[in-house]
Amino acid sequence: MLLKDIVGTLEIEIICGDLDTEIKDITNDSRKVVEGGLYFAVPGAKVDGAVFIPDVIRSGAAAIVTEKGEKALENLLENDILVNGDLDEESSLVIIEVENIRYAMGVMSASFYDTPSDEMTIIGITGTKGKTTTTYMVKEMLELAGIKTGLIGTIEIDDGKEKIPSINTTPESITIQKKLRDMSDNDCEAVVMEVSSQGLMMDRVAGIDFDYGIFTNLSPDHIGPNEHDSYENYKECKKKLFSMCKTGIYNMDDPEAEYMMDGSTAAPITYGKNEDADYIARGHKLYTENGILGIEYDLDGTLEGHVRVALPGDFSIYNSMAATIVADCMGVSFEEIKRILEIIKVRGRVEMIPISDSFTLMIDYAHNGMSLESLLKAIREYEPSRLVTLFGCGGNRAKARRYEMGEVSAKYADFTIITSDNPRDEEPQAILDDIKSAVEKAGGAFIDIIDRKEAIRFAIMNAKEGDVIILAGKGHEDYQEIRGVKHHMDERDLIREILEEEDVGEICGYNNRYFTE
Repeated sequence: MLLKDIVGTLEIEIICGDLDTEIKDITNDSRKVVEGGLYFAVPGAKVDGAVFIPDVIRSGAAAIVTEKGEKALENLLENDILVNGDLDEESSLVIIEVENIRYAMGVMSASFYDTPSDEMTIIGITGTKGKTTTTYMVKEMLELAGIKTGLIGTIEIDDGKEKIPSINTTPESITIQKKLRDMSDNDCEAVVMEVSSQGLMMDRVAGIDFDYGIFTNLSPDHIGPNEHDSYENYKECKKKLFSMCKTGIYNMDDPEAEYMMDGSTAAPITYGKNEDADYIARGHKLYTENGILGIEYDLDGTLEGHVRVALPGDFSIYNSMAATIVADCMGVSFEEIKRILEIIKVRGRVEMIPISDSFTLMIDYAHNGMSLESLLKAIREYEPSRLVTLFGCGGNRAKARRYEMGEVSAKYADFTIITSDNPRDEEPQAILDDIKSAVEKAGGAFIDIIDRKEAIRFAIMNAKEGDVIILAGKGHEDYQEIRGVKHHMDERDLIREILEEEDVGEICGYNNRYFTE
């Protein structure tokens, strides 16, 4: 592609060279520059990308984009790349300056990959809590309705052919645009993505044409020296999504919804228990059925009818409503939406493993005191005979998390099974001992079993009618990290292996339909 086509209508200043230059690749990583490639010299928190300009020129870069200021040009002059402001006459290198290089990188990346967001329905989700669960619920809803859907989020990027682990909730713009191109080429009709405040602040989603933006909730978070300097800045960054989408979908039960809507150019759709919302949830009830904890409610307003969601907790109302609205807007029938909600599940997020009709077993990613407390309070509403938690804590992480989780479990669970998570470089037993000290101090009943499979076996073998057993901390993860090595360990596989043992079946009378259907 020619550089002039990549630049498009962006305002630029040409330092040297010709915009008719052909560009073969784009990157902001100096180590990945190829001959004929374009390099974005992005100023970083620790290192300015301009210092690598001599290296990228030696690698055969055809063009360099810098941010207006003195550093990049000074570097070029100091390295004799520019002499009196001009390149050597034999050089064909193009150097351009832009006001905001991160914004330019997003827009130019979109152009380089032929604006893939125009070819699919793009759904962006922002908020403080629940983005990941809502993202997966929307994806599951659309997939089960027959709409092939890509995903970009905290856990992974799913381009319709392969899944790769995520580094950031919202990746750099070049990565996003490349994966959007892959998704379109892989016949995805829609893409759902988590849009973080950092991603918005750093223009990682510049160049994306969002069809829908979803606001879940907002509370103070990510406030600090390396993130947002104030709650006001955090809010303003979140709000930015709703100037980038055609339709804004807002949770009106959150006090910040009005702020998010104020001044937005997006057509508004509202949801919640609020009487003024477009989609209203009324009279919710909890239900327990065949080892499944769920919630049901009457939907009123734009859609009217009774809804059952095969996921527990009040938060499942809001997640399911967001997914329902997107599906409704995309032409999925209400009957189909209701059918899907009765079977929907989100991997690693209150994911129930229905192995018995007499007790409930679930997997959840809750891996700190706050998330565990929120989960246990939600499950307490179902009035289980006993609430049993099984968890560990990661090594090489703040010890405070161990004490917090131990204290929370002792307070809200009837029994705690302390086991290993990702010990990393620490001794697993030392981590267990820290958790144990907190549970003991808070007066909770517990047992510690260092091997996670043995701990799960103990939980299943000792389950009683009406119990709810929560395997917390691992969630979607399918590995255990020990001494720098990730060993395969998926709790679903561990459960399956345990259920295949004759003594477990004889004692528990388990139902293995989860693994055989």
